[in-house]
Amino acid sequence: MYTTCMFCKKPLGSNEVLETFPVGRRLAFDAAKGRLWAVCMKCQRWNLTPLEERWEAVEDCERLFRETPLRSSTENIGIARHREGLDLVRIGKPPRGEFAAWRYGDQFRSRYRLAALGGVGSLGFGLAIATLPIAFPTGLAMAGSWAWIAWSRLRPLAKVRVGGGGSDGGPVIPEDVAVFRLGALRSMRLLPDEDELGFLVEVKKGIRKAAFRGEDARRVAAALVPRLNREGGSRRSVQRAVKEIEAAGHPNRFLTEVASRASSSLGRMPVPVRLALEMSLHEEQERRSIEGELWILERAWREAEEIAAIADSLLLPANTDAFFDRHGDDR
Repeated sequence: MYTTCMFCKKPLGSNEVLETFPVGRRLAFDAAKGRLWAVCMKCQRWNLTPLEERWEAVEDCERLFRETPLRSSTENIGIARHREGLDLVRIGKPPRGEFAAWRYGDQFRSRYRLAALGGVGSLGFGLAIATLPIAFPTGLAMAGSWAWIAWSRLRPLAKVRVGGGGSDGGPVIPEDVAVFRLGALRSMRLLPDEDELGFLVEVKKGIRKAAFRGEDARRVAAALVPRLNREGGSRRSVQRAVKEIEAAGHPNRFLTEVASRASSSLGRMPVPVRLALEMSLHEEQERRSIEGELWILERAWREAEEIAAIADSLLLPANTDAFFDRHGDDR
């Protein structure tokens, strides 16, 4: 296998993720047609790999793409970013939107264990105070309790930058930092909205209400929902949360469904629903961070596919295309 770009002659780089194909930092593959390209990171041109080096590597790319959490797809093309720096570009119909519990289970269960340990510690401290040989001053104990309650209610739980943009040609909203405390967290609701996002975030401060829409709603929800889930969840709760999202079919659809049925604050919703909300918001944030590259990749793929079709047809026996059409990977 060549190690330099056929177009600009710059090195294609290497990776330690794919043993069957250690060349390149960005690989594009089409499992249905059995094609594999090494994408040059300098000139962005697609280098078609030799036939004899593709088959096992394409299978490994497909497996690795499905196992990589950070991925996003359109109708024709998808991109996945491996934690060790390898980019995988998948051509074809995207795989089913699976949400593996292992992607979030460790995080939520860790919170769950810490919350349980905190509860045990608080109980032990209370018992220790109650069994002291000398009387603990009642007034001091009550003052300490009230101070702790006041601190927990008044301390900032999250600060989110909001505003800074207009909509529909309207005036630009000055950018500001919204500070959220315990009362806002407990009153938080997702409500349906007619914009592209599909939901808005409403919080209360005393008798007043504040509503956040668009990108502001996304940022506020992403900051506050993990606070609602500070105690995490058990393995069963995480599995139920995964099923909630899979039943909706897509993270965005799940968010809009929750908004349409929300008659009370998110804090009163079942734990699996709240966990599923955090998963969906996290997935959407990851998707948006890499989706800007997809339309560029799709244009490059169409050009590279035309060249690859001609190159492969010169090397393969007759009727090969018909064989791939019948037996190719249609996942």
